[in-house]
Amino acid sequence: MAVYDQMNERQKEAMLCTEGPELILAGAGSGKTRVLTHRIAYLISGKNVRPWHIMAITFTNKAAGEMRERVDRLVGEGAEQVWVATFHSTCVRILRRFIDRIGYDSSFTIYDTDDQKTLMKQVFKELNIDTRTMKERNVLARISAAKNEMTGPEEFRKQAENYYDEKAADCYERYQAGLRKNNALDFDDLLVKTVQLFRAAPDVLDYYQERFRYIMVDEYQDTNTVQFCLVELLAKKYGNLCVVGDDDQSIYKFRGANIRNILSFEEAFPGAHVVRLEQNYRSAGNILDAANEVIRNNRGRKEKHLWTEEEKGELVHVRRFETAREEASGVIGEIARRARNGEYRKYAVLYRTNAQSRLLEEQCVTRGIPYQLVGGVNFYQRKEIKDILAYLRTIANGRDDMAVRRILNVPKRGIGAATADRAGQFAAAQGLSFYDALTKLPALGTLGRAGDKIRRFTEMIEGFREKSRELPLGELIRTVADESGYLDELREEGEIEAQTRTENIQELIAKAMTFDRDGADPADAFEDGLPADRPALDRFLEEVSLVADIDRMDDSAEKITLMTLHAAKGLEFEEVYITGMEDGLFPGSRSLNDPEELEEERRLCYVGITRAKKRLTLTCAKTRITNGEQRWNQDSRFLEEIPERLKDAAGGAAPSRPSAELRSFGFSGAGTAKNTARPKASEIFGKAAAFGKQFQVVKADRLDYTVGDRVKHARFGEGVVEKIEDGARDYEVTVRFDSHGVKKMFAGFAKLQKL
Repeated sequence: MAVYDQMNERQKEAMLCTEGPELILAGAGSGKTRVLTHRIAYLISGKNVRPWHIMAITFTNKAAGEMRERVDRLVGEGAEQVWVATFHSTCVRILRRFIDRIGYDSSFTIYDTDDQKTLMKQVFKELNIDTRTMKERNVLARISAAKNEMTGPEEFRKQAENYYDEKAADCYERYQAGLRKNNALDFDDLLVKTVQLFRAAPDVLDYYQERFRYIMVDEYQDTNTVQFCLVELLAKKYGNLCVVGDDDQSIYKFRGANIRNILSFEEAFPGAHVVRLEQNYRSAGNILDAANEVIRNNRGRKEKHLWTEEEKGELVHVRRFETAREEASGVIGEIARRARNGEYRKYAVLYRTNAQSRLLEEQCVTRGIPYQLVGGVNFYQRKEIKDILAYLRTIANGRDDMAVRRILNVPKRGIGAATADRAGQFAAAQGLSFYDALTKLPALGTLGRAGDKIRRFTEMIEGFREKSRELPLGELIRTVADESGYLDELREEGEIEAQTRTENIQELIAKAMTFDRDGADPADAFEDGLPADRPALDRFLEEVSLVADIDRMDDSAEKITLMTLHAAKGLEFEEVYITGMEDGLFPGSRSLNDPEELEEERRLCYVGITRAKKRLTLTCAKTRITNGEQRWNQDSRFLEEIPERLKDAAGGAAPSRPSAELRSFGFSGAGTAKNTARPKASEIFGKAAAFGKQFQVVKADRLDYTVGDRVKHARFGEGVVEKIEDGARDYEVTVRFDSHGVKKMFAGFAKLQKL
């Protein structure tokens, strides 16, 4: 109990409330992980709850790992029986055991983003869809959004309103059929299928409700609809659900996160106990004050105010630069001067878009400063790693047609696309998997010399399968890379890039050797029907498929961390630089006229500010090249929301912002770099008046394009007409542009050209 005495009163209150629903509103840096782990320990030591009956779910492997370590230290013996995992890994473990109850094979493969794109390309080819009309990534995004809302292909089709929707529905059906044929699930399916399983098999749901009598969910503000359904089903029997989150840090709407889950928690779970954790243990006082001043401008939030017993510390540093290049040079140069004894890991540079990282990286390279880029190319997405993993997936799951097709002629073994297509046609005609078709085709004698090459390929795979039952995982990967000829082909290339790719394969082998050494997940030993000795290959493939970029971040490396604001959530650094604080960039241009989007951008700013412990610097540039055009920028409105008393604004005064009245005329202050002279108010009003006279549009009798047609806009480029409404003044046309998303405009202004 002495450990609990170190907690503040609100933390103790949250920890001691163990029965019924509880909402812990945990502000940034308020010690929520400490509360969760101590709550688990209290349930076991103070309430005599069996560890077996406790479940804690979070979002990233990194967060789950940290929680696991803390629980093990606090609880000691029996801690391994507490279920600590991510949403996705939780669902994988449940599905591995029971997915056959809804007609799937338990050896399913998990498809990552690249696999999904490859499958969708096949779907587009089957449906003869022109990629100039529709984009695979856009369709995949719509399918993901549908799954997040538990909307299946049939219901999705019923909701279709136009040609584009109908085609997307066709793609959704074919995409799901392709997953099923390949015995594969995508990330969204892991959640959806688990909910479907619970609804279809009451006895399975009852088993897990009995198992998890006390449920805790971290980062609850990031949950989507299907995750809400999952948690609600599991907690329904005993009602002991504790969720921890902060609506002010809800920043993943684009991934399907539903902020209403946390804002309406008391409605969904009547009688819920609510505790606010507002004492911050991370940031200096001035940093917290700046964060509070920014976030209080949001309306859709639960009121809270962070405070700290720490000193006020330095003012928030504001630095203004002429250009984006000067901004990058200034930021990295200042870090170089401030870093003592090469202690670079204290510093993080955050930005709104990945494109901003290029100039920062260039400066790090030029100055010889070590850095790590979080959110770049994921290690497991590199070609050579994907190739080796495709071999392993083929060994583990012969029904994964995409994996087999990927490696059929990698390295080159003389099996061309025409032969692969014939094998695919034979598989479809016979109702076989692609690999099973390959094992049967040579015996028919219709492929000539290609038949011998295919036979050698399948014999090699079967040999690897035999070895997979005997060899440690690391040795199996080494054998596959060597005996398949993959490493030989890299050596023959003799290029520096080939050497790097070889080193990456060596790193994968090292990862597998560590996996061999650590052995089975101890929690598996407590799962009836899920033996701890299930094939190491299956468990390894499962683990690497769920690795996120943030999980590979090296906290101990003496490097500057460059990352997006979204990726920084949950982390903390001694000194933080937030770059690109300009309207149109942060907040983004699409959010400026959308109150909900603007509030999400403001929450993102709040998250960025509260990553800083001792020192915070906010930077902006007057000009920045965006989409190939040099733009003149206004300071971010988020900068203006921080009172001057909290800012050290060395580096120039802030350019004045046009008033709300002037912005209503469309004068946001953004323009080309040529127009650096600021117009007088009288000039602006004169332009506004002229604007009204010049653009009086007469409604056309008819349009020369219709829904489904491909059109071109002078600014937004090419797109597809999704909807046309006959308005009183003019036709209102909705167009989905290839590069700028969905836009709604008057036909007379848009002057769309049919292609």
